[in-house]
Amino acid sequence: MKKIILYLLALLPVRLMAGDYVAEINAAPGKNPEGCRVIYEMNVGMFTSEGTFSAASQQLASLKQLGIDIVWLMPVYPRGGGINSPYAATDFQLVNPSYGSVGDLRAFVAQAHELDIEVWLDWVPNHTATDAKWVATHPEYYVRNGSTFVHPNNYGDVYQLDYNNPELRKAMNDCLKFWIDQADIDGFRCDYISSREIPASYWQTTIPEIKNYKSGKTITFLGEADIAGDATRLKAAGFDYDYAWGFQSALSRYGAGGIYSASLKANVDKLVSTQSGISFGRMVYLTNHDQNYNEGKKTLAEKYGDNRYPLSVLIATAWGMPLLYNGQEVGGNQVLDYFHDTKINWSVRDDKMYNTWRTLTALKHAVPAFRDGRTTATHHTLTWLDVADSQHILAYTCRYGDSEALVVLNFNTEAVSATVSGIAEGDWSLWLDSESVSKGVSRRQTHLNATHLFSLEAKGYQVYVKGTYPEEGPTASHIHAPAQDSHRMIKGKAVSDSAYSLSGQRISRGRPLRPGIYISQGRKYLVTNSNNEDPAARVESSCN
Repeated sequence: MKKIILYLLALLPVRLMAGDYVAEINAAPGKNPEGCRVIYEMNVGMFTSEGTFSAASQQLASLKQLGIDIVWLMPVYPRGGGINSPYAATDFQLVNPSYGSVGDLRAFVAQAHELDIEVWLDWVPNHTATDAKWVATHPEYYVRNGSTFVHPNNYGDVYQLDYNNPELRKAMNDCLKFWIDQADIDGFRCDYISSREIPASYWQTTIPEIKNYKSGKTITFLGEADIAGDATRLKAAGFDYDYAWGFQSALSRYGAGGIYSASLKANVDKLVSTQSGISFGRMVYLTNHDQNYNEGKKTLAEKYGDNRYPLSVLIATAWGMPLLYNGQEVGGNQVLDYFHDTKINWSVRDDKMYNTWRTLTALKHAVPAFRDGRTTATHHTLTWLDVADSQHILAYTCRYGDSEALVVLNFNTEAVSATVSGIAEGDWSLWLDSESVSKGVSRRQTHLNATHLFSLEAKGYQVYVKGTYPEEGPTASHIHAPAQDSHRMIKGKAVSDSAYSLSGQRISRGRPLRPGIYISQGRKYLVTNSNNEDPAARVESSCN
């Protein structure tokens, strides 16, 4: 089945998306190496109208096409505590029944693995819900003031766990092992590791234990803290990635107006300089569930204005592993209440944002110049270029081995022409251009001089790769393009007559569809009827 799906993904760019070099890169079979990956935060309850593992699994192929390498699932556990927070779990070895079953999660992970996508669980080590199973069965697992359970940070829906109790430590580690055994999980995003109630010694013993738990299985740990900055006690705790939280906080202060390049340079330099002497990577981001909902309930546009476009390019190319929050790829212009699993409105699409991110992930995957490891030696080299005529233009090159790329960003509220010097003169390929990306991805050759005049629209951006590559005209993503030919309706969905089997055979309109998976307009359709009846009543699901 894995070979069939990978063949299908390789076929789509050729048959349905001819000329879309980004799709060819992102859909290529095989895992991208460490340092060339993109992570996606998914809330299962928000991600589809059904809000289930099964429905979300049907959309994993669309994430593969987007260029996602890792799906971080927000907490999937049953919720308690009275306010329905996903971070108030009642049982760490069960799943939220509205999402499905442990078996459904296992199937979701298996489907992700078929597409070479890793799945990381959100792990909540600091506390449980006030009505968690352990409150009754193991009250000794909790910090208490006399007989009173303690609320961390005055959060009334949770109780603080006691890491001075070795039995609690063992129980938590057994839960981590449970998910590796039961769902083949690949990693854990660990919530609030900066809590002083969790000693660094716990992580120093637990992370190696879990990493070595299953032979041949790689487990990755992402810690929710700026370990390189304000959580220095955790620098040697063993995490593979931390949050570059200070970097995101600095970017969020700029808002929607013009940004001076000197200020941005200083923030990036601080991010780069903290890499020295640490052995973990940095996760960089513009938004996530906290920034979207907890920090004033602001959409991406409300937080950053049109700066959200060039800032997206900055975080994806300057340094670290970029994160996309669910829905961000189509604009991120919806406040998502994760207490009540607000459904993402996928019908509202920002083509400029979507195609920008598709291209950025392809650059991360295909261009070594953007590779970022866990140590200074395994990162690319970032070099600032001299810019004349504008204080709002930011220009830099990234190099890794023989690979070189050039990024030019305009943070002015007006179009700007500026002279950039320090460029390696020669043939370059323009892979990303803000002025055409709304129409689709494209790639064209050009010659750049050592000192070159660039003209960029307001909040515009261009990314060049050194060398010669096939030219591609703008090709709209298939998920945005309306059907161009006649169609039939299958369970309320318009399905083109140009349907294909997984082997590439075209299925004519008059021919009954046997049970199986079919392709039309870049979407997969699962037909489950077994008696050749009209498939309209038996199509279970579709996915991009």
